[in-house]
This record gives sequence, C-alpha cells and structure tokens, in this order.
Amino acid sequence: MFLKYMRPVLIYLILSFGFSFSTQVQAHGGLSLADDMCKLTIGPFTMHFTGYQPDSSQEKEFCEDIPVTGRTVVALDYIDEALRPLPTEVRVIKDTGSEENLDSITIIHMPAKVYSNGSINFEHNFDAPGKFVGLVTTGENQEHVSRFPFSVGEGKSSMPSGLVFAMLGAIGLGAFVLFKVGRKPKDGPAT
Repeated sequence: MFLKYMRPVLIYLILSFGFSFSTQVQAHGGLSLADDMCKLTIGPFTMHFTGYQPDSSQEKEFCEDIPVTGRTVVALDYIDEALRPLPTEVRVIKDTGSEENLDSITIIHMPAKVYSNGSINFEHNFDAPGKFVGLVTTGENQEHVSRFPFSVGEGKSSMPSGLVFAMLGAIGLGAFVLFKVGRKPKDGPAT
C-alpha cells in the first residue's frame, strides 16, 4: 500500500530534479549562454562576451551579472567577420528605468568606430552595487542595437531557483502523501 502512494512521489522527484538541472533558457536581453560561450546578439550579428574581475576572482569568467563590485574587464570579440568594417559603439548606463537623458546616466561610453581587429576591450571600476544596462550598437547608421540589463554586486543564491521550487514541491507532495497514507480509516458505526 505504501509503495502504491510513493511511486508518484518518486516520479515527481525525478522529473523535478531533472527539470531544475536542465539547460536554462532565460531571456537576458541580447546576451545568452550557448555552447559554454556567452554570445551577444546584435541584429543579425553575434559577438563573444567575456567579463573578468582580476582582483577578486582571478581568471574566472562571467557572462551576465557581475559578481562583486571592483575592477572589471570586459572583452567583446566579433564572431561574425561582417562586423569588422562596421562602426560599433559601446555604452554602459545606470538602469534608472528611463533613457531620456542618456548622457547623465552613462558611466562608460566608447563612441562608434571601426574595430578592424574584431575585438573591443574596456575596464571599469564599479564602486557600488546596482543595476545597469549595456548598450552595443553597430551598423553604418547604428541600426543594430543590443540592450542587456545586468547587476553588479547583488549576489545571488548559489542554489538554482528551479531546484528550490522542486525541493519545496517535493516536500509538500511527500507530506501530503504521508498524511494520506498515515491516516487510519475511521471505524464504521458499530452494529
């Protein structure tokens, strides 16, 4: 009888943990992780995005959010050769919710120019945690734009959120099943 109720719980646990560890596809602006490489999509083009914090995490790379405040080095390498003759502009702004007065919220600005070597590098010291937006534009008329939000120094849980929800669901389902199985049937009326 007990196994009859535990089989669905075990199947649920296996599926929950499997889904929580599967490859996550999360919209993070134009930035995505594919084949263990951070790709920045700008219209029909792609760049390889790599960030480092040499003072705090040595050679460990990051792709989206910046783990801690401090000196940060970013490298954008062209994947598409067609980008080499096109002017490219890079800008990092504070995420205020409005981009009306772009100059007042800009913390990094690299004016549009041609990077014939196919690589754009910059360094910035993020001295306070916060939310920011990276803007990379390219094309003869700056017609292709990639806009990707990111945070700096706003640590995240080391446990994936899918795993947390799967564990909570499994505990809840397990408690429900044990409650149902553990309950003794009430005796009927005496005759």
